[in-house]
Amino acid sequence: MIDHIIEGRRRDLGGFEVSRILPHAQKRMVGPFVFLDQMGPAEFAAGSDAINVRPHPHIGLSTLTYLFEGEIMHRDSLGYTQPIRPGEVNWMTAGSGIVHSERTDPLKKSQGGPMHGMQAWVALPVEKEEIAPSFTHLGEDAQPTETSNGIFTRLVAGEAFGERAGTPVESPLFYLHYELPVGGTFAPPPGPGKAGGYVERALYVAAGEIEVDHQRFHTGQMVVLSANAEPTVTALSPSTVMALGGEPVGERLIWWNFVSSSKERMEQAKSDWKAGRMKLPVDDELEFIPLPDQ
Repeated sequence: MIDHIIEGRRRDLGGFEVSRILPHAQKRMVGPFVFLDQMGPAEFAAGSDAINVRPHPHIGLSTLTYLFEGEIMHRDSLGYTQPIRPGEVNWMTAGSGIVHSERTDPLKKSQGGPMHGMQAWVALPVEKEEIAPSFTHLGEDAQPTETSNGIFTRLVAGEAFGERAGTPVESPLFYLHYELPVGGTFAPPPGPGKAGGYVERALYVAAGEIEVDHQRFHTGQMVVLSANAEPTVTALSPSTVMALGGEPVGERLIWWNFVSSSKERMEQAKSDWKAGRMKLPVDDELEFIPLPDQ
């Protein structure tokens, strides 16, 4: 049932630690998901810098930010200023190019508090890599949610089990959040050839411990399922699991914050950012992350 087991790798983003799951040498993408980070969990002290990601650019993808705890303030070059809180979704389509920052509001910094969430990058189909950039904020009511037998399920993005989330996705995908008590079970969306099925699927353990195909998996591990697997996932402790996948969109190049199917387009994006040809976020124009040397 299992093709790959991926261990998240810890990365320090300047005082804040994430677990980097995708891309990985074993599996570069799962469906259109080309990047996946778990942010935290962390507890920021009052007065600390917390989340402080300066303005930076993207092309060729959509970013999806989803929180379990805490708050992040999004600002972008289209003029949007939008806090995101637990259960909400910030969906930003970079397309031909966008610049944004992600910071903790000064009031929240002064108070301190928890931070825990997920950030995914979804590669756009080749024919849509250069669409106009856009930003969508979705409240909890835009995402189908169910609680049954103590198991909480939320469809964060895409389609699954006959339901559709409010995210304006550009290719077939699903992204589900499960909260499971001990002994709680679920079956992820089916594989190809089944109604509502997808070619590529994976499970990420954000917290707790689960059993899949008589194997145990713990916090920070991703289980990439084989195409025809029909597993039952069982929680061995109270667990938070993200199920994700979709239809492949083809291979992608990733360099820094840029995703593209074209090497030439990637080089153009580097040149544009270095030369200052990409507009900075409204109300956050005093600093930015320079283009890396390599």
